[in-house]
Amino acid sequence: MNQPLHTFHKLLSLLFLVVFTLFNIKSATGEVKPGTITGTITTADGQTVPGVTVGIKGDGINAGTVTNESGRFTFNKVKPGSYTIKVSFVGLASEEKTVEVAEGQRVVVNFMLRENANQLGEVLISGRKQKYKIDAPSASLRLNEPLLQVAQNVQVVTSKVLADQQVISMSDGLIRNVSGAVRLEHWGDLYTNITMRGSQIQAFRNGFNVVSSYWGPLTEDMSFVDHIEFVKGPAGFLLSNGDPSGLYNVVTKKPTGETKGEISFTTGSFNLNRATLDLDGKLSKDGKFLYRLDLSAQNKNSFRANEFNDRYVIAPVVSYQIDDKTKLTAEYVYQRAHMSDVGSYYVFSPKGYGVLPQNFTQLPAGLPPTNINDHSFTLNLTHQLSDNWKLTAQAARYNYSQLGTSMWADSVNTDGSYYRNAGIWEAKSTMSLAQVFLNGKVNTGSVVHNILAGVDLGDKKYVADYAQTASLDTGSRPFNPYQEGVPTLNNPSNGYPKFDRSLNLEARAAAGFGLINTRYSSIYLQDELGFFDNKVRLTLAGRYTYVQMADFNTPEQAKHFSPRIGLSVSIDDQTSVYGLRDQTFLPQAGKVSVGKLQPLTGTNTEFGIKRDWAGGKWNTTLSVYRILKNNELTADPNAAPNSGLSIIFGQKRSQGLEFDLRGEIAPGFNLTANYAYTDSKVSKVNPDLAASPTNTIKVGDVVPGYVKHVANAWLSYKLNSGTLKGTGVSLGGTYYGGRQTDTWSVGLEKLPNYFKMDGGLFWEGSKMRIAGNVFNVLNKYTYSGSYYSYLSAYYWQADAPRNYRLSIAYRF
Repeated sequence: MNQPLHTFHKLLSLLFLVVFTLFNIKSATGEVKPGTITGTITTADGQTVPGVTVGIKGDGINAGTVTNESGRFTFNKVKPGSYTIKVSFVGLASEEKTVEVAEGQRVVVNFMLRENANQLGEVLISGRKQKYKIDAPSASLRLNEPLLQVAQNVQVVTSKVLADQQVISMSDGLIRNVSGAVRLEHWGDLYTNITMRGSQIQAFRNGFNVVSSYWGPLTEDMSFVDHIEFVKGPAGFLLSNGDPSGLYNVVTKKPTGETKGEISFTTGSFNLNRATLDLDGKLSKDGKFLYRLDLSAQNKNSFRANEFNDRYVIAPVVSYQIDDKTKLTAEYVYQRAHMSDVGSYYVFSPKGYGVLPQNFTQLPAGLPPTNINDHSFTLNLTHQLSDNWKLTAQAARYNYSQLGTSMWADSVNTDGSYYRNAGIWEAKSTMSLAQVFLNGKVNTGSVVHNILAGVDLGDKKYVADYAQTASLDTGSRPFNPYQEGVPTLNNPSNGYPKFDRSLNLEARAAAGFGLINTRYSSIYLQDELGFFDNKVRLTLAGRYTYVQMADFNTPEQAKHFSPRIGLSVSIDDQTSVYGLRDQTFLPQAGKVSVGKLQPLTGTNTEFGIKRDWAGGKWNTTLSVYRILKNNELTADPNAAPNSGLSIIFGQKRSQGLEFDLRGEIAPGFNLTANYAYTDSKVSKVNPDLAASPTNTIKVGDVVPGYVKHVANAWLSYKLNSGTLKGTGVSLGGTYYGGRQTDTWSVGLEKLPNYFKMDGGLFWEGSKMRIAGNVFNVLNKYTYSGSYYSYLSAYYWQADAPRNYRLSIAYRF
């Protein structure tokens, strides 16, 4: 038996032993009618307060909940006796009340916070910005419980972490904060494309799957992002169709009810200049009509010649509290990207990795820029049906357009010269998405049922012309990176391409296999059963999905039922263990050269232990997993990467171990640290592939596209007293070991191990924050890449050398 699977069995045995030891208690013979404790939390000026943590202790109960949209909380099935109700609030002293519950009695206990709504908002926002750790998921994850109790590994990157690390987009160093997350095939700041647990994970925004093609979506600018949630393993019942390796969910900023604002300016290496404005306030005196407006503008060049990345964002949000039970939120996001050619980051050579200067480029100045307009509009309606039942409905429309070029190599000569190729990349994407889901609680005897039920609908269309290509160089005058003084970079010997756009995009896409259409509808039901005062939580769920696909002119349809079972056990107030077996069903897009296009199916088996330390100031998560994926598409190893050709190789098995730590480990010390071990192998070969005369893939082969060992850390220390109060220092590092190439081609040289260090200084006061960071402190030549057998050459993408950023932010 292999070691990771042996670990699964040992952990499962431990889990059952813990459950048996803790809860093999003789039941009472008499029946007593339980009571109920309920209440409302308000501010000094009469406003109800949602999202407040409320705990209950006494007579064997030690549980917690959060107030709903109307500021109400309820504890059901309470035995007669004396109980302490504790209200915990970030930045404020906790408040407690003691109540007596008689048999069958309904006790009402209300709390009034001394602060008014505005003061409370200031405390909440200030407290949240200081945290590396969040205890509760966003509403878009559909979970009505603390993350500590969830039978799944969920990691949250907070706004404080984003600010400390000066992260400005989804592709800008964010993944260092999550175990096992890597980017092996970079697309600059165009697409994020995160790999985790051996596969590319799905991209979500506010609970919607926003992937319309392999390459999307456009990276989110951090100006309108509040935090990012990484869900490990399948999440089909939390959100919608997702990969069994996981997903990331970008949670955007919403109105808070506090009148405030922040303006910031960032400058740095490579002519980076960036400004952001965040306004938050009321549109009506009664506080029912709120707004949030985020704006940003950025100009940024590169350490490589002729590269640039200019971004502009407009993101308004308004919300209206229709009554004390119903709230409507409307959100619009516009992102404009004006950037250099996609593919300019690539370097090719038959001589190995890193044999050319770090700042080397193949990009001529005359290629047209890539322009992208990305629009999204979302409506969200929440209605509190009762204390225990809440209905959420949301719909979104996404509209994306792109016009630019993408570079690659036609062929590479043995002397290192090669022929550059530029292809058109004109694309449109439209997505209409809708969700309706119901959260509720009901009791049957001593069992508490946490119910989640809903419907997901989606209609996605991606239309692209990337079939037109042209060589920049001729046979007599190839592009030669090693020859000095030859003006081939900015004067291609074959001139610049002229693409034919006389036909409309749809016609060109149809002729060039550039159509990807997907429609899906699904219905799901999940019941989390709470036993022994909710110390043991058993999750039973199922999802039925119907999908219609017409990808690359190949129509398909499929139906599938996906079951889910999970178990989470609270050892004590700070510790829980969990086990999960989950399935997923995901439409795929691809032009298949070997095999038949089918939806991806996968099974994840996972066990883990979570613990809060120091009263919840920091926490750790340790998990082991084993994923089987069927019918997964992968790039055809015998075709050019920009050909769009894929194969279905059968089944792969990914397994590994992950550890995450985040939070305030000591006064002033905030730490994010993680480690992941990943191993991915072929467990079955598709018969069509096995019969192909060009096939070299066999059972036991490494499935490319992951890093075996990934370790990250980011430590921030701030002085909280004295003359230098508010001054701090940060230091972080990233290590990759055992990198597996991202194609099936095998060269003579493997990617070397990778280490990069960053650090910085900052000062933070009540209104202002000044931060300066140095990235790649050791000035190492780091890169990612692969070997392509059809070119008989290596390719790599270099990271930036040592560079700097300085930010100034002012809150008002």
